[in-house]
Amino acid sequence: MVAIGFSVQAQQSIKRPKLMVGIVVDQMRWDYLYRYYDRYDENGGFKRMLNQGFSCENTMIPFAPTVTACGHSAIYSGSVPAISGITGNFWWDKEQMRSVYCTEDKSVNTVGNSSALGKMSPKNMLVTTICDELRLATNFKSKVIGVAIKDRGGILPAGHSANAAYWYDNTVGSWITSTYYMKDLPKWVSDFNAQKLVDKYYQQGWNLLYPANTYVQSTDDEKKYEAKPLGTKFPYDLKSLAGKDYTKIVTTPMGNTLTSEFAKAAITGEQLGADNITDFIAISYSSPDYIGHSFGPNSVEAEDGFLRLDKELGNLLDFLDKKIGKDQYTVFLSADHGVAQVPEFIQENKLPGGRVYLNTVVSQLNNTLNEKYKIKTIIVADDNYQLHLNHPLLDSANLNKEEVINWIVDYLSSEPGIARIFPLADLNTVPLPATIRKMVNNGYYPRRNGEIQVILQPGYIDAISATGTTHGLWNPYDAHIPLLWYGWGIKQGKTNREIYMTDIAPTLAAMLHIQMPSGSIGQVIPEVMK
Repeated sequence: MVAIGFSVQAQQSIKRPKLMVGIVVDQMRWDYLYRYYDRYDENGGFKRMLNQGFSCENTMIPFAPTVTACGHSAIYSGSVPAISGITGNFWWDKEQMRSVYCTEDKSVNTVGNSSALGKMSPKNMLVTTICDELRLATNFKSKVIGVAIKDRGGILPAGHSANAAYWYDNTVGSWITSTYYMKDLPKWVSDFNAQKLVDKYYQQGWNLLYPANTYVQSTDDEKKYEAKPLGTKFPYDLKSLAGKDYTKIVTTPMGNTLTSEFAKAAITGEQLGADNITDFIAISYSSPDYIGHSFGPNSVEAEDGFLRLDKELGNLLDFLDKKIGKDQYTVFLSADHGVAQVPEFIQENKLPGGRVYLNTVVSQLNNTLNEKYKIKTIIVADDNYQLHLNHPLLDSANLNKEEVINWIVDYLSSEPGIARIFPLADLNTVPLPATIRKMVNNGYYPRRNGEIQVILQPGYIDAISATGTTHGLWNPYDAHIPLLWYGWGIKQGKTNREIYMTDIAPTLAAMLHIQMPSGSIGQVIPEVMK
């Protein structure tokens, strides 16, 4: 009994915040902090965190591909795809001979409705997250909740031992989870879904927050290289979607509002931060990614989206001040990746860039390979800027794989927009800048990676259509992300020292006096802590 009493007393003497709040803004480049700085609200989220908290101004992603699943898992695990196994949003699995989605789990079922969108869990991630480590450190007394419109944005950060992760079901406009976490939705989730907020947001539509002539950081409202998921230009009347189409809300700032409101409901419903045992809520704002892909980073839609997100974050901080108590919680804000400019935008401004339709190139290449080797579909996938070969087919045909790989490399080496193409087996011997070599190495997990690496020229994107843009490579526009710290235990200031996405989790571990995650390779950022 004496030993038990001592351990409880020791636990109580460790200083920790009541609540940890992780915020990931999907597809937020670092420069957005300053591109719109003069337009952000003094009481909004970005200026409050910049001016009252700590900013790591030179935070980089240390791996490629720079995509959503990899970014979210790296932020919370301190690990890289080469260790975590999360090598993309999708990857070609050599053992299963099929494309695998990062959080798919056929052994679980949807909780919340009858769709298949809840058949998800973190089982494909091979490491723990900081949320798992917090659960372990408190003997599972800490509560952990993940919240995001995207399933992967809620599931991967919350980790394996989370109390729950929730995501958005766009077939019915409600929040769901899976039987990995629970059998039935809590009452507070059912009550939240019953409000039918998406229909209410559709009635409001998407209008500009400020007069149109004040959006001087953007291109004209209507550009032919923008996708048109909502119509042609502002204002976007969405009333006709109510009760019919629940997919479009994610490509509006109201997707962020929906996420914030659900996160607040989770904090209240689960009584997060209500006692002296630290809880953790991992929030990911998915809508900036949908908006950015469709319209590009220089669009009026992107600018209005971030001005509205700033207010959303300010409201969230106000809620936390009231609910948890000022200086009783710690927040960090980062991003899973950045984004490239729309190629046609940079071309009309005489900058280098363009589109490579890699899927089309590979399809044509397979036809050529069939003519040469009399085998159909030698290349089975071009996921994550890598080409994956059909090994069983090559083995049965008794073909020399090295010869086939070298032939493909030679064939594609002159393709416009491709800067480098090489066998991944030669990654550490081909001439490459150290930064690129390190990033590709950190992204390489053999069972879930291909045989040939493709690196595009700066400004070029792997396109599937003639509109919008994307991300995924080593370049600073994809890899330079914000990292803000705010609240309990955080100094005021900033640093321009190079810091990595993988440093976030070990810094949180040091702050909380707990073990860092099982695959962490990051370093503590001492400057941020008091």
